[in-house]
Formats: sequence, structure tokens, C-alpha cells
Amino acid sequence: MSSVKTLPPAAALLPVSAPLSLRNGRLALFGLVWLAYLATSFITRVVLSAVSLHDGLVSWAMLPRAFAMGMLLDSVTGLYLCGGLAVYLWLAPRRLFASRFGRRLVFAGFVVTIAAFVYLVAAEVFFFDEFNARFNYTAVEYLIYPTEVFTNIRESYPVGRALLTAISIGLSATFLLRHRIRQAFQDDAGTLRLRTLAMLVFGVLVALSLEGLSLQNAQGANTNRISGELADNGVYSFFSALKNADIDYDRYYATLSDTDAAVRLRRLVQQSNTQFLPPSVTTHPLARQVDNSDLGPPRKLHVIVLLQESLGSEFVGSLGGRDLTPNVDRIARDGVSFTHLYASGTRTVRGMEALTTSLAPVPPEAVVKRSHNEGLFNLSTVARRAGYAPTFIYGGYGTFDNMNAFFGGNGWRVVDRVDMPKPRFSNIWGIADEELMDNALDVFDQQVAHGEKIFSVVMSTSNHKPFTFPEGIAGVQAKGGGRDAGVRYADYAIGKFYDKLKTRPWYRDTVLVVTGDHGARVYGRAQIPVPTYSVPFIVHAPAYLAPQRVDTLASQIDIGPTLLGMLHLSYESRLPGRDILRMKPEDGYAVFNHNRNIAMLRGDQIATLGFGKTVQTETYDAASGELRPAPHNPVLEQDAQAMFQMSYDLFATGRQRE
Repeated sequence: MSSVKTLPPAAALLPVSAPLSLRNGRLALFGLVWLAYLATSFITRVVLSAVSLHDGLVSWAMLPRAFAMGMLLDSVTGLYLCGGLAVYLWLAPRRLFASRFGRRLVFAGFVVTIAAFVYLVAAEVFFFDEFNARFNYTAVEYLIYPTEVFTNIRESYPVGRALLTAISIGLSATFLLRHRIRQAFQDDAGTLRLRTLAMLVFGVLVALSLEGLSLQNAQGANTNRISGELADNGVYSFFSALKNADIDYDRYYATLSDTDAAVRLRRLVQQSNTQFLPPSVTTHPLARQVDNSDLGPPRKLHVIVLLQESLGSEFVGSLGGRDLTPNVDRIARDGVSFTHLYASGTRTVRGMEALTTSLAPVPPEAVVKRSHNEGLFNLSTVARRAGYAPTFIYGGYGTFDNMNAFFGGNGWRVVDRVDMPKPRFSNIWGIADEELMDNALDVFDQQVAHGEKIFSVVMSTSNHKPFTFPEGIAGVQAKGGGRDAGVRYADYAIGKFYDKLKTRPWYRDTVLVVTGDHGARVYGRAQIPVPTYSVPFIVHAPAYLAPQRVDTLASQIDIGPTLLGMLHLSYESRLPGRDILRMKPEDGYAVFNHNRNIAMLRGDQIATLGFGKTVQTETYDAASGELRPAPHNPVLEQDAQAMFQMSYDLFATGRQRE
């Protein structure tokens, strides 16, 4: 006979009363919930990795580190999410815990919790599909406007099916675990003192994780943004963004001395027709006189800016895009097209910020949504001083994203959905673009009749999920056509507006601008996916401007000063943007914000400033759209620091007010 003795299971050797024993029922319940979260987080990472591999955004070699760091973040996040359960297991008396109510409470809690974890998988996959990122500050912003956002989500995604699936899995998993859950009630043996000891251990683990873990060290020095996103945990990222929603810029980003930053920014915005005002007149470092008299007498033309939702250059045929915009292209044929202009951010409020204030896009929030943003020196300041009556016309409810308060507080007369007749077609974001533009024409006709000069920003909404449109438009699927249908419909509405505009007696003296607030979506593995920021900037005034293509690299912050130059206006400026038509090719640069990263592109190099005072230079390959590591470029990096630092400082100190 064999002399090998059979050993009892390890758990059987542990004292029943041990607070950290696997036989302690309460600890077992905590462990089951924690493991359920780890399992669903692992599934999320597998799905997102598969999508990223399929799209060529990551390589297999990047996945081991992403999964290892991801498991660490998942483990810590699971502790946070189980905090409420830990408190209940700690404080619940044995009599309550083992009662019929206590048992039912635990079983119901398992169903709801596991269903929530599964639903979170679907939510993360949908968000990643749209933004190529885990939950970030965009997700935080969306919760501020639940009516618009949740209605949009319900109309754009299979929310009902996802919810039913999650509940079904929650019920099934709880059923499969029922014996283990019941066993936990039978094994409940710890006294309050022992449970308190277990709670102290839990608290120490949480405290250590808060001190030693962050998204930055989890992501590492990744040049591949998607690899870093895969290493993230969506819940952790969301609360990190929420925590840093109102940051001290100087604390988290690389900066220069105030004097050096001001000197550099003055050099960046200096042009042949500008002269800075002396310190005896103003303390504003960018206050300067812009003299356009060499171009000829001022042109008091009407100005209409069609700020188009999600209209990236990738769709515009005249810019080498997918040829989905025949009407925009016919406007461009007789206009000035700026072929290398980049949006400053990925949200509408960033486009509005850049167009109106020319400020660089400082994280985390555009000035449109910040407090104390009224009375800023902005595009309407110059327009009003030149005799214009600026308007902001929006087809949705302007309370969304604080649009009405921002524009109304900065010299623009606001006209939104509340002021318009009952529409024939609308969705949660606003009325159909063609109706918006008909209403805008009515406003313009009234202005001209009252002797006012038009200076208007018209913000569209139709090219946005859920992508629903009026019936009966050739080439536009009314529902279910996706982004392509959105672009085609937006172009159709622009074409109708343009044809009606040409019938107005004041059309000849009108500057029509078509530009995008941002690209359709941000995708790609680079920290700053540059090609996805490209937007059209087309200026049409055939009686005054000869058709032209301008290839100078430029930024959305330059649109305002360029338009003012085309009007031959001379004015006092505090705008950090420049007139593109006065730039030498080598003078062009563009500024970007993506999540927490900010950057400046000049030539073929881009300097990126990261959260945590990181600074790096990369080479941008325009042909492939890829960024490649490069040696530090101190001049470019410090120019970027100056631009973003001063944009933050001028607003924060109130010096950017009129």
C-alpha cells in the first residue's frame, strides 16, 4: 500500500472564526462580487483588444503589458466599487445578515450588481466605438445634460436589448452561484471585532492604491494611445476625469516663467501688420493694433458662418475627401479654400471656443462651459466695434453645453429652438438643418430691413447620432443611414440655403463661410490623431474674393482673425489667433486638445504636453497620419507651453475680458 497520506483541503485547516479565512462567509460574498467585476472587466478588455487588432490600431506585442496593467487597475477599481458592500458586511449584525430579509437582499444585490457589470461592458464597447477611448471627460460632460444625452443613446444604440441581456446574465449567474451564496450564510462566523479587523485591511489596501496608482503610471510612456486605453479601466478613467474636472493648469502641465511665456506668445502672434500696445496703455501681453489698411478700404460686408456639426475634411470632395458634399464643393469652386486647417478639439464647444475667442484648447473644459466666461474679448467684440450686430443661431436648445449663456454673455444675440416656429422635423438635438437655415434667413432678412450688418454663427445639429432626417430627400436615408446619410443631409441643407441666399438682394455683399466644429470622430493610435482633426474652412464672396486654395498649415483659432483681414478691418486685438493669409508657409502651426493631452504641430513635428508635466516631440508623417518618436525640440515644446499656459492664464486672471 502507498504510504502517501491524503491531506485535507487547505480551507478545512483554517479556524472557522478567522476573519480573513476563505470559510468566512462574508469575505466569500465580497470575493464573489469582486471576482465578478474582474471577469467582466477582462471580457471588456478582450473585446476592445479584438476590435483594435482588427482595425490595426495595436499589435499583439502590446497586449501583454496592457492586460497586466489593466488587471491591476481592474483589481483596484473592484475594491472601490465593492466599498459599499464591504461596509454592509462589516456592520450588519449576524441576526440581520442571516435573516430572510438579509438573504433576499444579498440575492437581489447579486442580480443587480452582475447585471450592472455586464451592462458596463456594452457601454464601454459603444463608447470605444465612438471615441476610440475609455470613459473620459467627454463621458463626464454628457452626464450634465441627461435629457439630450440619454435620449440620443436610446435612439442610437440597442439599449433595450443590452439591458435585457445584462439582466438575463445577472439572473443566470446568480442562479449558478446560489449554492455558494447560501453556503456563505452558513459560514458566517466572525465577530464584530474580527470584521473590523478585516475592514481595516480593506481600508489599508484602498489607501495604498490611492497613493501609488494613477492612469499615468498605468499607461506608461506609450506612444501608442490605443495601447494605453486598453490598459485603462473605464470606471477608473471616468472618476479620474471627474476628479480633475477643474484643475490648476500650472500644477499638472509643463510651464515656463510668466515673462518667458508672454515673450514667446507675442513672437508667435506677431505679423507684419501688427504693433503691440505699450505697457503704459495695457497690461495685456497680446494687446496689439492690427492694421489692414494696406489691403484697401474696409469692406462692410455681411458675414455668415455655417458652423457644421462633425463636418471633417474626410467627407469633402474638393479637399480630397470621400466626395459626399457636392454642394459644399460648388461653393468652394468660387471661394477661398484653406486646405490644411485643423480643429482644436473633438467637441462642439471647442470649435465655438476657437472660432470666437481664439484661445488654445486648455484641458479639461472649453471656456464656453467654464464659470465667469462672460464679457470676454472675442470675435463679436471687434464686430460690434465695426458696426455689426452679431447673432448666434442654433437649431437646438441653447441651454445645452451652456451655449446661450456664453454667447449671450459675450455680445451675441441668441436665437435658438425656443424662438423658432414648430418644426416639421426634429430629433433630440434640434430641428432639421434645412429648417434651421430657413429660420436663419428670416433673421437675416429682418436685420437687413432694420439696417443692421449681419455677423452670424449658425450652428447645425443634424449630422449627429441618431442620424434621423426628413423623408423624401434623394440620396438620404431618413433613418438608419448612419454618418454618410448625416453628411449628405447636411450638404443638402447647405445647398438649399445657398440657393435661397443667392436670391437675396444683399447676397452680393455677403461673405459665406462653411467650416466644421470638429471632425466626425477621433480614431487612430497616436496620442494626437492629427488627420481626424482636419476640417474645411471655405470662404465664399465671389464679388470680392477670387477663387484660391491656401495650403498653409493653420488652426481653428485663426479663423476669426483671417475673416477680419478679408474684411480689411483695422482693429485692436487680444485674440491669440492670426491672419492665415499673412502667414509665410513656415509660420503655420495648429493646436490640439485630445482628452488630457494638448499639442502644437509645426512643419512635420508635433510637441505634446501631457497630464503630469510630460513633454515629448514626435515627427508627423502626413502621408500615413502616423506619429513617430523624435528627439526633443526645445523651441517647439516651449512655444507650445507658452501658447497653452497663456491661454489658461489670460482667462483665469480675467485679463481676457473686454
